[in-house]
Amino acid sequence: MKSVVVFLLFCFSGLFAQSKIAILGNVKSDENINLTGARIVLNEDNNAFYFATDTLGNFSANLKLGLIKVTVKHKGYLEKQFDFYLKKDTLISVVLEKDISILDEVVVINKKKNAVSFLSGGKLSFNLKESISIPSILGTTDIIKLLQLTPGVQNSGDANGYLYVRGGDPGHNLIEYAGTPIYGMSHLAGIFPFYNADHIEEVEFDKSSSNAKYGGRLSSTISLIPNKKVPKKFSVQGNAGLLASQITFSLPISSQSGLYVSGRKTYIDEIGSAILDSKKRNVPEDETQLKYQFSDYNLTFISKIAEKHLFTVNAFISGDKLGIIDSEFDLNANLKWGNMAISSEWTYQMAENKLLKNTIYFTQYANELDLSQGAVKMDISSYIRDVGYSNSIQYWIKNISFESGFEYVMHDLQPQKIKVYNIGIADIDKKAAAIKANIVSLFTNAKSKLRHNLFAEFGLRFNYYTSGSRSNKILNLEPRIMFNYRPEKDFSFFASYTRQNQYLNLITTSSVGIPSDFWFASSDGIPSQSSNEFSIGYNQSLTKKINASLSSYYRKMNNLIEYPYGVTQFNEITTFKNDMLVGEGESYGIEWMLKRDSGKFKGWLSYTLSWSTRQFDELNNGNLYYAKYDRRHNLSLVGTFDLNRKWSFGLTQIFSSGNRFTMPTSWYFLNNTPVKEFNEFNNAQLPNYIRTDISVNYFFIKTPKKESTLNFSIYNTFSLENPIYMVIHVFSDKDRNNNLTVNTDKKILYRILPSLSWRFKF
Repeated sequence: MKSVVVFLLFCFSGLFAQSKIAILGNVKSDENINLTGARIVLNEDNNAFYFATDTLGNFSANLKLGLIKVTVKHKGYLEKQFDFYLKKDTLISVVLEKDISILDEVVVINKKKNAVSFLSGGKLSFNLKESISIPSILGTTDIIKLLQLTPGVQNSGDANGYLYVRGGDPGHNLIEYAGTPIYGMSHLAGIFPFYNADHIEEVEFDKSSSNAKYGGRLSSTISLIPNKKVPKKFSVQGNAGLLASQITFSLPISSQSGLYVSGRKTYIDEIGSAILDSKKRNVPEDETQLKYQFSDYNLTFISKIAEKHLFTVNAFISGDKLGIIDSEFDLNANLKWGNMAISSEWTYQMAENKLLKNTIYFTQYANELDLSQGAVKMDISSYIRDVGYSNSIQYWIKNISFESGFEYVMHDLQPQKIKVYNIGIADIDKKAAAIKANIVSLFTNAKSKLRHNLFAEFGLRFNYYTSGSRSNKILNLEPRIMFNYRPEKDFSFFASYTRQNQYLNLITTSSVGIPSDFWFASSDGIPSQSSNEFSIGYNQSLTKKINASLSSYYRKMNNLIEYPYGVTQFNEITTFKNDMLVGEGESYGIEWMLKRDSGKFKGWLSYTLSWSTRQFDELNNGNLYYAKYDRRHNLSLVGTFDLNRKWSFGLTQIFSSGNRFTMPTSWYFLNNTPVKEFNEFNNAQLPNYIRTDISVNYFFIKTPKKESTLNFSIYNTFSLENPIYMVIHVFSDKDRNNNLTVNTDKKILYRILPSLSWRFKF
């Protein structure tokens, strides 16, 4: 594919005498999307002229007759350089390829994009449309589980949809959908993919959050980018499975505006009810009933309201309900949780080298548990709401590109509100104090070429945080530095340092994926968390088809928060401030990835060797201990094989060390009651986690505009036991002088889990 095409336009004879000649240009991505804000440098007789594309990807210039050297750049894309002799009015059409490394230039043989690509500094980019052959639990692409197959991300096991990146906790990751933070991060037990992949064009994953544009978290940044191309004609695509289905509509409104509308829903309740009805005679009266349903919806509106103006609106709404009825224990519980996120963005091409973006958003996550057992009824609820505004401008000064901006967020949090009725005494109505918090941030990011083979990225973020009393004010500076050194065109080195602060804290109250978690803010003596991370790495193109990366990191975390009670205590003298435990953490490791991008066989092999520790004065006698998700080894193999135009196959093989937990070291009976003693915190491990998934795709129709595919997937193909937790039973053997017997019972969520789905597009 020719990436640069130059057309000469024949002009009238009266133009031969003009001193200036017109150049008109357009810059697109390899997916035929007009690139806004691409930087163009035209060199004429050692004079450099700088331009930037408008919202339609166009630019114009008037230069003298002669040799013109052209350089085209855009964030996340490979730089293009070429030259031509300017004789007549000229039209330039430039196609940029996605940056798969930090190389200046590559020759692209295949126009098809990669499922996963290296970006500068060890960051990764995912094209979800090219990931459909990777096996997943229900035959649909799962973004969270896809990230768990990459180096530096701990496999969280079954019954958990959270991310644990480089020794961090799940609340340490910033997940943004169209620039809006999302606080509720999973459906029940991680069974269903949390996002509709058909509505998302691309995912960018930065394990170190090296860009100063992002803040407020200690660990990674996951940026979900919705479809951003105006639909040209009506189309429908989706996936129909045995337990859930999804659909996405592309709706053109005019030549300059359009809509994408998506929806998903599970009908697991209906299927479960039908199965139970068919076996009604064999179901005992005390049978436990479990009902679950979820639905979510996405909307994206895109409008090029003028030549230099682009306006977008994005919305995401999700809702989950879980009901449990157990007549044996007289238990009736209902849990509801959901997200709502709405944002609008206005992009304005201020000048040829200045691009302005303004975004305003609202986001909310709330959960509520209603539980009754016998004569006792309990209600527990929490929520977090944000209203935010951000402004950023991209501009160039000579050969240095800048992005600077301002962000203001107003947080409203209710950590936990608890009501208890009918317990024989006065009803209890207790809640943690609601928290109002505000944060103002200023940031700037600069990218420069220091030498012909040395590149640098400098970032600085300033945060001013207030909450609670007037005395609770926090000022922080967050420097971020990254260097890329390329001694030869086929390999490069990078080194980075990032400083980050976090003011919102996630308290996880369940280890089996039930979203009863809640958020609270640093306030009135509860400190903000902070981290310093150092990372070095190496990227290399081994062949035209194979790339490799190797990196290591060290992260020191301060003021980590633990809340050991799970729910707010009932007595009136306790407060969050008194009950919170504050400690430190440390993590370090080595990450390796080998990736093949083209040919019939594609995929990657990743391995992580890591350590993660915690230290709290109130836990483990103040001694250092391993974190729960300290998994020493994480190995993932992902492969897809395109046999022919009709058949493709996928395989994932996962091996990781087991989660840590605290095992009693001794037992004894006191007044006929077993008493356990502990020696060290998290002193034991679950068995190693091993899982093999396979998938088969049969394509009835497969063209860029139409698709009809049948997918068959098997999750945990060999039905290996991967326990999510252990239950310990203690028995006293009276026939053997009351000797104690301790047995462990492994609790398994999934064994083999097949699924069948139909993917369509027309």
